[in-house]
Amino acid sequence: MALSRKKWNTIIILASVLMISVLTVIERNSQQTPMQTQALFDISAPLSQLQFGEHWLQKRQSGWQCSSRVLNCLEWANAWEQVHISALTDKPETTGEPIEVVIQVDDLIDAQLWIMFSEQGLLKSPAGNWYQVPPSLREALSPILRAQVNAR
Repeated sequence: MALSRKKWNTIIILASVLMISVLTVIERNSQQTPMQTQALFDISAPLSQLQFGEHWLQKRQSGWQCSSRVLNCLEWANAWEQVHISALTDKPETTGEPIEVVIQVDDLIDAQLWIMFSEQGLLKSPAGNWYQVPPSLREALSPILRAQVNAR
């Protein structure tokens, strides 16, 4: 069954309109954040140190310094400095291993112990409040580590 040129043109036009419609719907839905986000750190309370499991970063006069295995120190520090979170009203279901995140903010004597579930982007504050990091920011909050060779 051969199709005429006119029928092929109609099929191509309909397929194009359908594809544009689908992409438009996907774009609109992906740009919406389910909740209002706010910055975790700001000018009045900037991040000065962070301990992420066994890896750390620290702000010095010369810039950010990280533990020796972290390859993306500046990017990792910037991701944490600019992280935004959404407050959750209910305690979420958590999966995976929690990571202890010790946060030190300028002008505060005591550091704060937060709990993070990286896969879900969940943070639990020292006060027991739950927050969620938007999906687009989650990956950058984990450091890229240098491979380690185990000598036997």
